[in-house]
Amino acid sequence: MAARDGGQGLVIASMISVVDLCKIYHMGDVEVPAVCGLSFEVARGEFVAIIGHSGSGKSTLMNMLGCLDTPTEGTYSLDGVPTQNLSDDDLALIRSTKIGFVFQQYNLLPRQTALRNVEMPLVYRGVPRGERRQRAETALRLVGMGNRFNHRPKELSGGQQQRVAIARALVGSPAVILADEPTGALDTKTSEEIMGILQSLNRQQGLTVIVVTHEPDVAAYANRMLTLRDGKLVGDGPPPRRPIAAERAPERVQ
Repeated sequence: MAARDGGQGLVIASMISVVDLCKIYHMGDVEVPAVCGLSFEVARGEFVAIIGHSGSGKSTLMNMLGCLDTPTEGTYSLDGVPTQNLSDDDLALIRSTKIGFVFQQYNLLPRQTALRNVEMPLVYRGVPRGERRQRAETALRLVGMGNRFNHRPKELSGGQQQRVAIARALVGSPAVILADEPTGALDTKTSEEIMGILQSLNRQQGLTVIVVTHEPDVAAYANRMLTLRDGKLVGDGPPPRRPIAAERAPERVQ
């Protein structure tokens, strides 16, 4: 399948393909559709914001895109791999190799250093110690944390912790970065810095980035905005404005 390249009109292979996706929860005898009938594609290298108010279905969609949940109906393919009929082990493998997660609350291990936190995904994948240290150091430098290798989360600000979390998402060389309300716990200035990092990673490295948010100012950093309302896709187009972050060009993580 193919998708458009950030509104540039180019047709290239899709990173994500969603067709008639539905997630229905059962409360007793009552069926409650959280999302239903969603169809869209995301091209490699796109920066997409999924926006909607509370209850719009964006968190449900995020969980399915991240292979944390499976659809009730429809199909979802990630990097050419259909996911809806995969086993739990196969889904776990996709999560660890294809997806880099960034969460609102950082989810760092409090007793571990920044370097060790970033190394953890590679530990689980069995990457040798020397290689994972080198890759973790590169990822931390990439997000401006090269002088904080040995600091623990309590010694870092919220923005610094989120930078570490982004480095952790990058270290496994994922196919896509999924960021769930990545600025929700941050002040305005720090939020702009974090979104600038994500924007630069997309622009300079060509990473596919998907951000889930309820804030139009955050969605404006993307090249494309998907709008959800009551579990349905009601908008697909460019955001109202596109700020260009004043971030240095990041080095590529090998």
